[in-house]
Amino acid sequence: MAASLWLSCRSKGMVKLLLGGRRVAGACASLRLGGGWRLLHRSRELLGETVNAGDALCEIETDKAVVTMESSDDGILAKIMIEEGSKNVRLGTLIGLLVEEGQDWKQVEIPADSGDPSCLAPPMTLPAVAPSPPPVGVLASASTKMDHGLGKLLIRLSPAARYILETHGLDPSSITPSGPRGILTKEDALNLLQQKQNSKAVESRPMVSPAPTQPTVVPLAPQAKTVSSVYPRPTVPPISIPGQPAAQGTFTEVPASNIRRVIAKRLTESKTTVPHSYATTDCDLDAILKLRKELAKDDIKVSVNDFIIKATAVTLKQMPDVNVTWDGEGPRQLQSIDISIAVATDRGLITPIIKDAVAKGVQEISASAKALAKKARDGKLLPEEYQGGSFSISNLGMFGISGFIAVINPPQACILAVGRARPELKIVEDEEGNEKLLQHQLMTVTLSSDSRMVDDKLASLFLETLKANLENPIRLVLC
Repeated sequence: MAASLWLSCRSKGMVKLLLGGRRVAGACASLRLGGGWRLLHRSRELLGETVNAGDALCEIETDKAVVTMESSDDGILAKIMIEEGSKNVRLGTLIGLLVEEGQDWKQVEIPADSGDPSCLAPPMTLPAVAPSPPPVGVLASASTKMDHGLGKLLIRLSPAARYILETHGLDPSSITPSGPRGILTKEDALNLLQQKQNSKAVESRPMVSPAPTQPTVVPLAPQAKTVSSVYPRPTVPPISIPGQPAAQGTFTEVPASNIRRVIAKRLTESKTTVPHSYATTDCDLDAILKLRKELAKDDIKVSVNDFIIKATAVTLKQMPDVNVTWDGEGPRQLQSIDISIAVATDRGLITPIIKDAVAKGVQEISASAKALAKKARDGKLLPEEYQGGSFSISNLGMFGISGFIAVINPPQACILAVGRARPELKIVEDEEGNEKLLQHQLMTVTLSSDSRMVDDKLASLFLETLKANLENPIRLVLC
């Protein structure tokens, strides 16, 4: 019987197929043998290849991670239902078919409803008298459907094209779609709108007999004014054409990744539904910088950010009222102190979590932070490594930012924005009471807190305790 490969990732994603350990356009899958990637060629050449249980078939890009899908059965790759680069693939979608060894993989039957795993039919050899079915490629790439009851031709439209057609009352049947899989794109709709305006302009133009002795001169400015007044300008600006100078009002569409869309949605929800409150203080880093030099002599390399993570975890243990989240109806105090650290990647910002940070030493926190940051940039984070957390830290000091305000990551109650260390002169008294002007390394931290759970007084006490822990790092080993 035939085995089926179903998309079983946790959310909609984009299927990226592998080739020799790297993504290549036109490739369908890569199979691992002996610990390495088997070098395959085009997707058409993969049909009939032997697949073993555990072989990597494809990569599925979700909102925040790239998950490798492995084969659960042995068999032969018979059909490829979803091509490389396909987007918005729904859960339960059939992406490929496997048959057992010895069966004719060319005669495998595609299920009638590829969205239901229960409808998978075993491969059958069609009798000679039966009419041959239409090619699979025709079924998969059909861009239009005929409604037999109404006799109307239904054309697949992009959202932007549908808006333009409905706004201007255009008939899409008079233009050939240029999008993938026969989709009528926004460019097609704009071209159709331009054709309609040009045809109306020609029909409304008066017929004037040219004089035999003197040619008629048509002024350009009045004509443009007349056309623009009779026919309204399109609601969508024209798209810029590659290789030509950009005209006024043109633009270039930038496709948004899944991570960018999720970030935009969550940030908008945070700023519109969470009452933000802010508090700022300066911390003296002289003691931490001195301790870092002492540790470096013993070949122990830790960053200032590692001390900040440890100090924040210790402060949360001392003040458990801040280690809370909002569950929709009220605060929920957490028993574990899990620190989310903001990591900038090419796909957007993601916050991997250092679990139970208060129980870890600064050196262990440093190793965990480096490993999580690398996995985040490579897109290899597991869902449990970035979902959850009780407190977030965003550090832009390495970019030269002195201070900034961060947006809370719901349902957490707080996020700490950390700036760079800067030298400042400060008057201090020595043991004999003499005043001296000394240089200190100060760092600005800003706490964004959810006023529903952490009021201004509690936020101020938290910053005061955090400042004391950072300026006296010996306190970090007492918890």
